[in-house]
Amino acid sequence: MKDFILENEHVLLRPLTAEDFELFLPYSLNEPETWHFSPRSAAGEDNLREYMNYALTKKAEGTEYPFVVIDKKSEQCIGSTRYYNISERNRNLEIGFTWYGKAFRGTGINKQCKFLLLQHAFEVMNVLRVGFKADATNAVSVAAMKSVGAKEDGILRQDTLMLDGRFRDTMVLSILHNEWHDSVKSMLMAKLAK
Repeated sequence: MKDFILENEHVLLRPLTAEDFELFLPYSLNEPETWHFSPRSAAGEDNLREYMNYALTKKAEGTEYPFVVIDKKSEQCIGSTRYYNISERNRNLEIGFTWYGKAFRGTGINKQCKFLLLQHAFEVMNVLRVGFKADATNAVSVAAMKSVGAKEDGILRQDTLMLDGRFRDTMVLSILHNEWHDSVKSMLMAKLAK
């Protein structure tokens, strides 16, 4: 997949590079709870290095496409998101590994990013399904996914080993190609216009 940038007047999503380590480091050191619900933590220098190496390796393999999220107003790096489990054969992918610095959570940035990611996935990559996953106990994340139009597919019980040694139940949600064009895109555009 060739490198590309997604942007609007609020956010810019550009490809992750190894040089972005320094941009993520303050979040990694000062906001370690960011990865509490994640099976792969970037809290602390060593974990961040491993997190980024994994993302860049998967990008090179063509199964993931990680982004750095830049807030245009402050002109600063505020987090990361990515396409993952990209399947050209099945024409689907998932959006996840999304995190934002504390100051940017609940500000509407997530909807801006998700709109750009969904628009590109459905209208440029021409996928049929975009999936999302979250720890079933992470009510904030599940609500955020539903707020961008994702519908519950179900729960995968004891699906993923977490950093604390427990196996999480994983909520699976998705948006289909026809749902994007029939209602989700216009619903999101209306939310973003407010």
